[in-house]
Amino acid sequence: MDDQIRKFERFRALHLSGVFVAPNPWDAGSARLLASLGFPTLATTSAGYAFSRGKLDSRAALDRDEILRNAAQIVAATDLPVTADLENGFGDAPRICADTLRMACAVGLVGGSVEDATGDPDAPIYETSLAVERIRAAAEAASDLPFLLTARAENYLWGRPDLTDTIRRLQAFSEAGAHVLYAPGLPDLQAIRTVCAEVDKPVNVVAGLVPPHHTVAQLAKAGVRRISTGGSLARAALGALMRAAEEIALHGSFDYAQHALPTPVIEGMMAPKPPDAPMQNKDRPDDPGSSQS
Repeated sequence: MDDQIRKFERFRALHLSGVFVAPNPWDAGSARLLASLGFPTLATTSAGYAFSRGKLDSRAALDRDEILRNAAQIVAATDLPVTADLENGFGDAPRICADTLRMACAVGLVGGSVEDATGDPDAPIYETSLAVERIRAAAEAASDLPFLLTARAENYLWGRPDLTDTIRRLQAFSEAGAHVLYAPGLPDLQAIRTVCAEVDKPVNVVAGLVPPHHTVAQLAKAGVRRISTGGSLARAALGALMRAAEEIALHGSFDYAQHALPTPVIEGMMAPKPPDAPMQNKDRPDDPGSSQS
């Protein structure tokens, strides 16, 4: 628990020191790859995990046990703080959200998000009072744990582009005890700027979900404190796989291999470093966005 508390303190401090990026690995291997590039923290992705298992990213396809099992593997893969996508808490009742949060903390996570989406296409968003009670129950469970609770308002992902209601929900979630606020799918920088100005807690924004794709500098100027990538890195990896496979199937060529990471580079990333080991120059490219062949 001492190590988890140290990770929690690191994670909490990041939200007080300006903007940072929390990329989303979908398994232990992708977690180690991302950690090798010097990111300060990681976040899990239910979408990325679902795709890796040949499943849909849905409440019906994913259960709490497998999501937490995957999160535990990511936690064990690096010494970074990890926050998790906890879906809607895996149940409608507030007590289930509280139970999920305690279970998440028990596998070593230092944060997690709970959304107000129901999983029911006919009524996709919880009524506000129930949504708030669910966050309040999760916040009370977190009150004596090394755990940062993120509350998600899902209007824009479910065909309800109502900024006023989204802000009202986020404000209510903050009052209920959430530590971080998150409204995925906001349409533009002005909406993001407005949300950040109208709430009193750090705001997370997901990058790579819908265009336009803003830069870290633009989001920082808008007031964002945390940037996640959701399932976009997993989709980028699948895109590279599909392009390589199509090249083979359609052209009978293997030129894709010149862009693949060399095995020694991957093996270097997969071998965990001792705690507090300094990162060598060869471990971190000067430009994290550059390709390696």
